[in-house]
Amino acid sequence: MATKTTEKKAAAPKKDDAKAEKPAAKAAPKKATATKAEAGAKPNALQQPLKPSADLAAIVGDKPLPRGEVVSKVWEHIKKHNLQNPENKREILADDKLKKIFGKDKCSMFEMNKHLAAHLKG
Repeated sequence: MATKTTEKKAAAPKKDDAKAEKPAAKAAPKKATATKAEAGAKPNALQQPLKPSADLAAIVGDKPLPRGEVVSKVWEHIKKHNLQNPENKREILADDKLKKIFGKDKCSMFEMNKHLAAHLKG
């Protein structure tokens, strides 16, 4: 009887064999499409350098920067000066520089981008 069970195991397909067959059954790879950068299109809104206002330049510098880098530099300033509300991390407690940008003492992190947009020019 021991020989019969060995024969059954040998006849059954192994898991590795089944996996090896699957990639061959896949469809042909998709055609590569040209990206906008390759086609010579201008950068999207997040990558376009924008000139900060004088108030915002006090935090991020006066050179034109993409919107994403401006937000990163403002967050560096917030973290460096410990300006997040410890009880509600989504709230930013403005120091003198940020008060000029936000126009108030407190601002949520979601409102921050709206206030930053008012201080960036294309």
